[in-house]
Amino acid sequence: MDLPTTPAGSRFDGLDTKAVAAAAVAVLLWASAFVAIRTAAKHFGPGELALGRLVVGSVALLAVWALRREGLPRRGAWPGIVVSGLLWFGLYMVALNWGEQKVDAGTAAMVVNIGPLAIALLGGLVLKEGFPRGLLAGMAVSFAGAVVVGVSSSGSGHGSSVLGVLLCLLAALLYAGGVVAQKPALRHGTALQVTAFGCLIGTVACLPFTPSLLHQLHRAPLSADLDLVYLGLFPTALAFGVWAYALSRSTAGRMGATTYAVPALVVLMSWAALGEVPGWLTLLGGCLCLGGVALSRRRS
Repeated sequence: MDLPTTPAGSRFDGLDTKAVAAAAVAVLLWASAFVAIRTAAKHFGPGELALGRLVVGSVALLAVWALRREGLPRRGAWPGIVVSGLLWFGLYMVALNWGEQKVDAGTAAMVVNIGPLAIALLGGLVLKEGFPRGLLAGMAVSFAGAVVVGVSSSGSGHGSSVLGVLLCLLAALLYAGGVVAQKPALRHGTALQVTAFGCLIGTVACLPFTPSLLHQLHRAPLSADLDLVYLGLFPTALAFGVWAYALSRSTAGRMGATTYAVPALVVLMSWAALGEVPGWLTLLGGCLCLGGVALSRRRS
């Protein structure tokens, strides 16, 4: 079905409102994921939590794919599906889960969300989307913010917190690589095809964690199992699906910028649900990280 392009439809002043709405849903669900991961990580290892989440997400996505009878993606989509599946669905989730065992949800969200800056850089290099003039300045500011977060973590006397910050930085880079790899795949496959098979690739990559996941599922409380199911159905299946739809209608750099709101949402959610609030120096570093991202997206 053709989508309307009139002001009363999905676009006005060059803005695709359906893409924005889809991205907003993804952002809200991904923000909730940081909190759910923080609670589930008490009972599951990083790889085991990633595998459980991906299995649930894959089953849901493939069920919808089968019902819609969309068929397999075209050959040109597979390189991007495989790379994004390994980087974003697989390695990113393991790194983020591990990082959230070491730092609070708000800190993790602030560090991971330098990802849009890396997306803008990779999008300019790989996808030829161009470079905003403030990109290098934004990178310097965000790097300074990451250093401040790291210093605040080391100043607390917990070396594991520094490791957590580094793991969240790694997660940000993996997330950026996954988004940039996914963008060209969406020229050859639908959002559902690219998301479903990317999630399946990530699941296959995490299969070595199966024995320990089964053991941990047996020992975990029901609340932790429900967190895992929630992560698979909503922040994975639904959020990644609507994100791919939005990405297919915009540029990687522009879509990456929509995640600016995630850290603020996570801090509020983790304060309400977990009673966790990052320290003032960590918040300052996180604001610098996000300020650098915003600076990198300025156009002059």
